[in-house]
Amino acid sequence: MSMSMSMSMSAPVHVAVACGGTGGHLFPGLAIGRELRALGARVTLLVSEKEVDREAVAGVADLAVRVLPGVGLQGGNHAGFAIAGARALLAARRVFRGDRPDVVLGMGGFTSAAPVIVGRWMGAATAVHEANTVPGRANRWLSRWVDLAMVGFEEAAGRWSSGRAEVTGTPVREVFRALDAGRCREELGLEPGRPVLAVMGGSQGASGLNRAIAAALPALLARWPRLQFVHLCGHRDVGEMQAAHEAAGARSVVEAFSARVEVILGAATVAVARSGASTLAELAAMGVASVLVPFPAAVDDHQRVNAEVFGRAGASRVMAQADATPGRLLEVLGGMLDDEAVRRAHGAAARALHRPGAARRIAERLQGLAGVRGGACRRVDVPGVAGAAGGIP
Repeated sequence: MSMSMSMSMSAPVHVAVACGGTGGHLFPGLAIGRELRALGARVTLLVSEKEVDREAVAGVADLAVRVLPGVGLQGGNHAGFAIAGARALLAARRVFRGDRPDVVLGMGGFTSAAPVIVGRWMGAATAVHEANTVPGRANRWLSRWVDLAMVGFEEAAGRWSSGRAEVTGTPVREVFRALDAGRCREELGLEPGRPVLAVMGGSQGASGLNRAIAAALPALLARWPRLQFVHLCGHRDVGEMQAAHEAAGARSVVEAFSARVEVILGAATVAVARSGASTLAELAAMGVASVLVPFPAAVDDHQRVNAEVFGRAGASRVMAQADATPGRLLEVLGGMLDDEAVRRAHGAAARALHRPGAARRIAERLQGLAGVRGGACRRVDVPGVAGAAGGIP
């Protein structure tokens, strides 16, 4: 056996994980990347130019990180979408020409589409993971041509044009585990013996939810004077929310974004949150009782469908954003903040929805895909993208 053949056979599998755009894509992708590293693979995270991505990967030293242009269909701007897509294809080609992957995983969103397409054209095995109950448009489209489609919710398994997908669960980072509430509160600068309401707007904030909480602050503190708050509100609203908490005289931590969500959930007595799939997976992993307020403009109303899974299981109370008035918030939160048995029941139901080991299962499946396409550089036609960006050799 030649030395070059021996080196090729012993080289670690190279997996590219396209997970940019939102925390709901990025954090599960990061969890999978770290499991792949533990299995001996080499990993490249492909993220977007957004600030949330830059902040989330700032401390990542064990995985390679490459930035690709963001792609999104905003307000029906199809021309802009096509131009952004072509740029993303060219950027992905440049990245992969310099360091060709054996496997490409897309975590959802159109930002992940270009790496999956280019990877397939270059002969890599390809996969997608969908964390929501209703698969997104990019994943629905890609699922026709990838080698493996995986989902977080059982309810999503049959909603694919290509047939059923494999149910793996949604990965969470290993830091999401049982933590001491008092220590978490101290780490956040809060008093360890006082209850905490965590408000989680998602990685990009949630203006409707933010304003509902701000309006309810005086009534919440009048009923529970010892209540403390941790409010993640997004960059756009952080100044306004800090002013609202200060005006109410609340003991609060108000931040645009946090990379230590596990500490916040560990400190929480109850959480009020959007119902993106990654948030739900983290709530389940830590067994936190919650009130879910789905984002009403989510594509295909997927956040409402996600929340209903938790509501039916008894893990959460679900409230439409239009109903999140101060009076209604007090009513719903009162049943949890005033009754430890109720909180425990919701937390136990949430924990029952957790699928431990999802990141490891996905990592093992991806390693198993390596070599499916023989590692050969061959062109594979993907309908709808032939000739894009002048062709991708």
